[in-house]
Amino acid sequence: MPLTVNCPICKTAVEWAPQSAFKPFCSERCKLIDLGDWASEKHVIPVKAEFDPEAFDEFDLDEGDFFKE
Repeated sequence: MPLTVNCPICKTAVEWAPQSAFKPFCSERCKLIDLGDWASEKHVIPVKAEFDPEAFDEFDLDEGDFFKE
């Protein structure tokens, strides 16, 4: 029995097989809709800041102490 997944865009059942060219999407249209959502930042991957900018205040420092022009 082949594995099936639902297209993330339209929820159509998609067979997860080598011949399914657009998996996990059902079609190129759904694939491009998803790409457009990423490009317009409707989808984002959360990123934790490397440092807390408010920590500069705690030590009476500013960015100039670290970044030379």
